[in-house]
Amino acid sequence: MTTIGFIRHGQTAWNKEGRVQGSSNVPLNEEGIESAEKLANRLADQQWDMIFTSPMNRAKHTAELIASRMPDVSVEEDSRVRERSSGLIEGTTEQERVQKWGPGWRGLDMQFESADSVVARGLAFVEEQIRINPGKRILVVSHGSFIKRMIAVLLEDEQYAVTIENTSLTVIEVENKTCTLLNCTAHLTGGANGD
Repeated sequence: MTTIGFIRHGQTAWNKEGRVQGSSNVPLNEEGIESAEKLANRLADQQWDMIFTSPMNRAKHTAELIASRMPDVSVEEDSRVRERSSGLIEGTTEQERVQKWGPGWRGLDMQFESADSVVARGLAFVEEQIRINPGKRILVVSHGSFIKRMIAVLLEDEQYAVTIENTSLTVIEVENKTCTLLNCTAHLTGGANGD
């Protein structure tokens, strides 16, 4: 059984300001680093075989902090698990979008990467892991929008399409479409360290 643990990167200044990041390369802020370190401590005693990360700095830094507590696990970048490109709205807040394009901006062509494109590359990544790393436990450090889409598609159930919190852990047994942990941030609240 191939198991994938999806992790959203730690917080950034843009997260805090409500700015769309998409493919913008925004670094972790101090709180993001601290939260990622707490997650790394939580995962240190668990058995994970490999870590893949989005090439974006916020995800890579999170992955590197996690790997620092797992001496036998390396980090590999894979562009298929990057965040969806948000086109013209990257770097903006909702208020700025309304000021610039009006309240109906969602109906305009903002040059987003299509949801189908995001799902296609995500599924290609997952299918490759099932094929070349069967039965392994794989961590994937990625982004909220990407993870939200992948969870719903892999479990074939839209009820799992929840807002994904920074440094949350979602664990899916891929072949039998079972979610054993969803959007868990127990490491931030002093809750249980296990999954």
